[in-house]
Amino acid sequence: MKQSIAHVALVVRDYDEALDFFVGTLRFDLVEDTYQPEQDKRWVVVRPRGSAGASVLLARASKPEQEAFIGNQAGGRVFLFLQTDDFWRDYNAMVAKGISFVREPKAAPYGTVAVFEDLYGNYWDLVEFSDGR
Repeated sequence: MKQSIAHVALVVRDYDEALDFFVGTLRFDLVEDTYQPEQDKRWVVVRPRGSAGASVLLARASKPEQEAFIGNQAGGRVFLFLQTDDFWRDYNAMVAKGISFVREPKAAPYGTVAVFEDLYGNYWDLVEFSDGR
């Protein structure tokens, strides 16, 4: 049996502001942006450049109960992990674009890592694994 995670849903306030951040600032690729009239929503999928793995489904909050989770999908813990093949290249580019890092870079037994916030306040690890995982 072969299985994999295809998408991870990220609750967002607005599709276009989320696209501006993920595609414009983080330089992710836009995989799909399709309007679904039967549900009056869009199917918006992004993924890091060069990745063939899981992608992020930008899911606009459609109920007040969902809005409470924008920016807090993991209860204040790191939620997603952005793996890179060159930590310092990407870290410096992200800082230059104004991305807020809440934990500075550090060397860990598994590699180099720093924690940044997305536009809503969700925490992400930027990580370069030392064993090439």
